[in-house]
Amino acid sequence: MQIAVLLYDRLTTLDAIGPYELLGRLPGAEVVFVAKEPGPVMGDQGNLALVAEKALGDVPRPDIVLVPGGPGSRDAMHDPEILAWLRAADAASTWTTSVCTGSLVLGGAGLLKGRRATSHWLALDDLVPLGAEPTGERVVLDGKYVTAAGVSSGIDMALHLIGRIAGDETAQTIQLLTEYDPQPPYDAGSPEKAPAAIVAHWRGKAEKVLVQEP
Repeated sequence: MQIAVLLYDRLTTLDAIGPYELLGRLPGAEVVFVAKEPGPVMGDQGNLALVAEKALGDVPRPDIVLVPGGPGSRDAMHDPEILAWLRAADAASTWTTSVCTGSLVLGGAGLLKGRRATSHWLALDDLVPLGAEPTGERVVLDGKYVTAAGVSSGIDMALHLIGRIAGDETAQTIQLLTEYDPQPPYDAGSPEKAPAAIVAHWRGKAEKVLVQEP
């Protein structure tokens, strides 16, 4: 089972690495990082790069497609080479997935039209012009399309997918071995739970947060 993780400049690294850590533990899994060109791809914080092992054309028919989000998604969703690869890979994939604003890239490829999908809470409305039906759920399954909300939710998405592919026991085993048992000191991980003043502040800065300058 080949799992292709798309890399592009200014992606959020946890969007890719969180699911990678879990999906890579599936029996028979082969995870490959792909980009327009092989080599290091810089994350959105500017001091951590992930390495693409292969170019897009070298991985034409993955079983699972994973598109992470990040500020660079705003460019990726209009990149003809990336969108062409996504459409071709999706035509053969068993599962097509995204984390955070990676769903905007899927939408840019026309893959979410008429489908329920999620994204980072600051970007949900951006799904509408792409033909998707936005929902604030943490993980959304619509046919073979699995979208996750912001950043950390990619780990939850991976567990959902593992359960669908290999069964509950395998998913529970991987959750146990990775000791995924979140107990954060604050309960402010969604706009419904965070203090209203903080939510309002960041809604006012949405464009700056989601489209950082390089």
